[in-house]
Amino acid sequence: MKTRLTLLAALGLAVGLTAGLASADEDAELVIDGEKLVTKLEAPEDHPLSEVLSGWRFRNTETQALQIDDFDNPGFVFVELAEELWETAAGSSGQSCADCHGEVESLAGLRASMPKWNEAAGEPWTLEDWINWSRQEHQGAEPWKWESQEMLSMTALIGLQSRGEAVAVDIEGPMAPWYERGKELYYTRVGQLDMACAHCHEGNYGNMIRADHLSQGQINGFPVYRLKWQGLGSIHRRFKGCMENIRATPYKRGSDEFTALELYLAWRGQGLSVETPSVRN
Repeated sequence: MKTRLTLLAALGLAVGLTAGLASADEDAELVIDGEKLVTKLEAPEDHPLSEVLSGWRFRNTETQALQIDDFDNPGFVFVELAEELWETAAGSSGQSCADCHGEVESLAGLRASMPKWNEAAGEPWTLEDWINWSRQEHQGAEPWKWESQEMLSMTALIGLQSRGEAVAVDIEGPMAPWYERGKELYYTRVGQLDMACAHCHEGNYGNMIRADHLSQGQINGFPVYRLKWQGLGSIHRRFKGCMENIRATPYKRGSDEFTALELYLAWRGQGLSVETPSVRN
């Protein structure tokens, strides 16, 4: 039994809290179209965890199965929409994404390296930032809202091009202070429940909290199709939901705080395969 259980119980969050992996299969491997994705690896020496585990390993066998077969994966409805958007002219330029980038496969590897430093902006940008910049700069089109169907679909399509590639973000140079800021946010207690990300996802992963099997909070599968949402959701939507669960005032999607936190969490999942679009409960 991991630490912090007493704290969770005292906060009234531990109804149904039990150790173990519930109905998840500890030995399962994620294989899609014959390609084995990395969902478990030994953590490097400077990592706070002993091993790095994808959220897929914490899901029950039925949910795991949905991700194994692209035909069954509900996230691919959004991928198909994005394939149409990719070829559709937009904005004052009358150009489509394909007119500049060609096949979407040309963006392979992009998702695995996000967030990424933008020299002109002087800050790291998420995939959503890059997409909206391209829409405005190259297409003369209005930016998409962060959680719009169009944005979620396009991030799923672009992320899919990196599926199977190892998450590998840069935390050196100008990215270093953003990494440190994200790390600080991860361990800072907030909200009426006075909790940090680490209380659940570092101190108690593998345990059950009510009906939820706590994972390490890895983000290698986003945007993710959550059965609870009945649709795709962004990384920042998940951050917002977690903060609301502990009765904290969440930061805005696309804020500096959430971008820094995204960078830090991407570092914590270095080496895991990109799983986009993943399926979770």
